[in-house]
This record gives sequence, C-alpha cells and structure tokens, in this order.
Amino acid sequence: MSPILQVKNLVTEFGPPNGPRVRAVNDVSFSLERGRILGLVGESGSGKSVTGFSIIGLLDRPGRITSGQILFDGDDLARLSGEEMRRLRGRRIAMVFQDPMMTLDPVLTIGTQMIEAVRAHDPVSKETARQRSRDALALVGIPSADERLAAYPHQFSGGMRQRVAIAIALLHQPDIIIADEPTTALDVTIQSQIIAEFQRLVEMNNTAVIWITHDLAIVSRLADDIAVMYAGRLVETGAVGEVLSDPRHPYTKGLIASVPSENRRGTRLVQIPGMTPSLARLPQGCSFRTRCPRATADCEAMPPLIEENGRAFRCIHPVLEGVS
Repeated sequence: MSPILQVKNLVTEFGPPNGPRVRAVNDVSFSLERGRILGLVGESGSGKSVTGFSIIGLLDRPGRITSGQILFDGDDLARLSGEEMRRLRGRRIAMVFQDPMMTLDPVLTIGTQMIEAVRAHDPVSKETARQRSRDALALVGIPSADERLAAYPHQFSGGMRQRVAIAIALLHQPDIIIADEPTTALDVTIQSQIIAEFQRLVEMNNTAVIWITHDLAIVSRLADDIAVMYAGRLVETGAVGEVLSDPRHPYTKGLIASVPSENRRGTRLVQIPGMTPSLARLPQGCSFRTRCPRATADCEAMPPLIEENGRAFRCIHPVLEGVS
C-alpha cells in the first residue's frame, strides 16, 4: 500500500529572512499509510508540534518551511498557495489541538460553528449540514445532539469540548488527522474514552493519524508506529512494539526508563540528565551527546540515520539488546 503522506527532508526555520534563524525541524523524513497511527514523540521543544503545523500549513510567522517536501497524495503541500491549503485543510487534512478553544469560537454556538465548517467545503443546505453535525457528535459519543448544537463552548466540560473539536475534525471524513496532544489536559477516564474513539474512527474510516505527544503510555496503547524527535531531528523510528521493547537510541531508552511504571516501587524515578539544549545553540554533532552516557569524541560529528529491518536510528553507539 502506498503512503498517503510522505515527509521528505523537511526543514522548518524561524527568524527574519536576512537574519539569524532557528531550525526547529531539521531534515525530518517519515511516511504514513491509510488506517495507521503514527506516534510522534519527544520532550517539549523537540519540534514535534512544529512538524504537525508545517504539514497542515499553520505555521506562525516568522516560521516557514525552507526545504524538503510534504507529499500528500502526490501533491507537495510545501509548494501550495495559501488558498490551495485552505481548500484542503479541514476537508482532507484536519487537526485537533491540545486546547479545544483553539478550534472553538466562544461567542458562537456549537451548531453555528459546525454548520459553517461543513458548508465551507461542501455546498449543501443548512439542514443537511446540521444533520452531518448531529452525526459527527454521535460518532464521538455526545448525546442529545440538538441540545448540544444550541449550546456555547463555555457550557461544556473540558472533555466535552475536546470531543466537539474532534467531531469538527471528522465532519468531512478527512484522509489525515493530526492530533497535537489532544488528551493532555483531560482526566484519565476521559482520556481513555477519547483514545478509544480515535481507534474506532480510524478502523471505520481508514483514516491516517499523526498523534503528537510526550506520553509513551498513550503511544504504546494507540499507535502502530513511532517516531522519536530530539532537538528538531528524528532520532529513532519503527513499529511501536519493537521500539518500546528494544530501543536503539539512548534518548529513546531514557524516555522509556523515566516512565513511572518502569521504575521499582520505592526507588527514585530515572531521569535523563541535563536539559534539552536551545535550538539556537545546539552542540556540534549529535545534539544529545551532552546528556548521553554513551557519548564519545566520535559523537562530535552528526551521525547518519541507520536503517535496520524496517527501523531507523541516528546513533553510532546504539543500545544493543541486553546491554545497558
């Protein structure tokens, strides 16, 4: 099966055209097939959200894609005009944000917003758009659709607002949904319900999903594949079960070891030493080397991305199975 999305050597920078620039996404490549969920993982500042915004064309100035390709069904999204992206966004590619109020307008009813979202891409009657809105709310488990459509966002709980945001993303049954930490601010029960809804919707509609998160526990339950980012670069990719059970990159191993369930009761939590470096002052070579227990002088040169049995990692001193 050919991928619905191929990101090739994507570079996204922030800064003035003729001044110093910060490279937030650096030579990132991955592909995504229909009906599969990719977990894009990393600490805050790793570039994962900027990658998502680059794909959907929602970069704030002075951010811009400076090189690379984003091939969606053969079209390079990085080369499309703003108007062409607006025609795609919401209809074939949708995004669910961490804060649902980035999607919802507080002064309009849910019904007004959903009906306008339908009619922005499809020339249908208001009643048809209303029925599609009802159906979308039912898909995400919101009962009493007519009553909910007449309500305003402030009349919903945080979990219900997030469900509405997901329903809006599903109105046109998009080919790809980019979910940027959509469950971070929700309690565990609501979080589990939304994850289950995503899994069901992917299965029903064969939708491809990029799930951006720092939570490996969610990725292990939800994703088919995983891509780990650090300081703007991908450092490891592969099937989620293989990467989480047998990581090759020391950063991936550190992330897994720092999950509370991986630590013995009564012992101190394992931590990755140091802090993520500033993107404006990255160390020479491997960006992780100043925090890595396996680093040597050889790491002062940027390691290539090594491919191995459907997996890839960027490290010249990889973690081997059974070796700490």
